[in-house]
Amino acid sequence: MTEPSPDLATAVRALMPRAQRELAELVAFPSIADPQLGLERECQAAAQWVADALRAEGLTNVSLIDTPDGSQSVYGELTGVPDAPTVLLYAHYDVQPQLDEAAWSTPPFELVERDGRWYGRGAADCKGNILMHLTALRALRESGGQVLPVNLKVIIEGSEEQGTGGMEQYALAHPELLTADAIVIGDVGNFAAGLPTATASLRGITEVSVEVRTLAGNLHSGQFGGAAPDALAALLKILASLYDEHGATTINGLPADQTWPGVSYPEDRFRADARVLDGVALIGTGGIADRLWARPAVTVVGIDVPSVVGSTSSVQAGARAKVSLRVPPGMSIETAQDALIAHLEQAAPWQVQLTVTRLNGGHPFLAETSGPAYEALGEAMREAFGTDMVVAGEGGSIPLCNTLRTLYPKAEIVLIGVEEPTTQIHAVNESVDPEELTRMALSEALFLRRYAQVWQG
Repeated sequence: MTEPSPDLATAVRALMPRAQRELAELVAFPSIADPQLGLERECQAAAQWVADALRAEGLTNVSLIDTPDGSQSVYGELTGVPDAPTVLLYAHYDVQPQLDEAAWSTPPFELVERDGRWYGRGAADCKGNILMHLTALRALRESGGQVLPVNLKVIIEGSEEQGTGGMEQYALAHPELLTADAIVIGDVGNFAAGLPTATASLRGITEVSVEVRTLAGNLHSGQFGGAAPDALAALLKILASLYDEHGATTINGLPADQTWPGVSYPEDRFRADARVLDGVALIGTGGIADRLWARPAVTVVGIDVPSVVGSTSSVQAGARAKVSLRVPPGMSIETAQDALIAHLEQAAPWQVQLTVTRLNGGHPFLAETSGPAYEALGEAMREAFGTDMVVAGEGGSIPLCNTLRTLYPKAEIVLIGVEEPTTQIHAVNESVDPEELTRMALSEALFLRRYAQVWQG
């Protein structure tokens, strides 16, 4: 087993208390980029924190970029190294809503150490990855004070979770800004804690809003129930049609038999990672990796209906749901959304009034895994973790990836991060394993050092 470079490994370890303090500062901002929540000032404060951190590390031309969707991205650079490649580091500072705050074991916007993990919204997705970048850069500087071996650009966006495309639109309008030889997307994680992983595949995402109307107003269920068309019942029938008897996604016109050629995902480990309750069956057919990374998957992410508390005995006049469809590489999100809408319309019973509204989306992504960046990353991760890097898929979406590939077709795009399966990103009690953050920061520092060597041949 290769031992990590002692200077970098020591530097990273020494920097972890600072990383914890700064992650606590960053987590304290409820930087949710949903304009309906009125948290613009918190988002701006988080962006300013990132800008100040980049300046403190000596980056130049640090600026807050106003993007077309109203969010701010943070840019900085450190260039001027002759005959060296340019590396772009990416992450985002916006986070998902905290959901049910009462379900959190600790306050969601307070970083709390418990049982060897750091808990808080954004601790992993994606503020933990911002600290991964910062710690890697600091370790390179402090382990002997050498000049950074590559030219560097950093972009930290502010609306990735909302999928409104602010940074994508800005990049397309300013194609010179993010040009690089290698792009490190810090917004994923390892296949399992302690197993170094490069993510080579991302599913895309497309969403729609489905609204059913049947009556001019709610009706007494005793007086009218049994004949009056119930909008909620109609909506449930429509949504149920999206799944077959095994729970697999079944949308007319969309193939759902693709297979994943890479690393497998054992069912027992998936059940543990997903915290599936004892006795509850998994949904779908085929291998777990096929279902997660190679096939379309539909999820009902929200329903507007009366809550149980305070409900009345009424036939519902209207009901609405938000439906999310994950789209595998090789499938167009436009084709997938068209198929989803057509399916929903065909499934509507009782001639109800149905309105389907197209929402935001992002394209799937498939990376090329050969080249100097992947070679350097494999060596760096092997040294940092003591085991070989694996290549896996990821069911989530990062819309900017395809924009960057379109703008810079010769650039290698690698996806890494601290978000291993037990971090519970997008859920309550999100957390990060500080040991993963330590090893990923070391991996990135080693990568930046070695990429320049491999790139030059």
